[in-house]
Amino acid sequence: MARLIMQITLNGQAHPLPSSTTVTALLHSLGFAGKPVVVELNREAIFPRDFEATPVNDGDQVEIVTLAAGG
Repeated sequence: MARLIMQITLNGQAHPLPSSTTVTALLHSLGFAGKPVVVELNREAIFPRDFEATPVNDGDQVEIVTLAAGG
């Protein structure tokens, strides 16, 4: 069975995504798995411990910010 595709807004840009996706799966697909990032889902920050259990739904707005050390 083919996976249905949904549309989200990722960092201000339209982004297609398979349905039934979690924040963890999204990060993995973008190459951010295991990297320090801040994720906002519909303007609400998500704790990293909740990434696996947090679904991303059609029409959601997702902001991902990478963290870098430096001064």
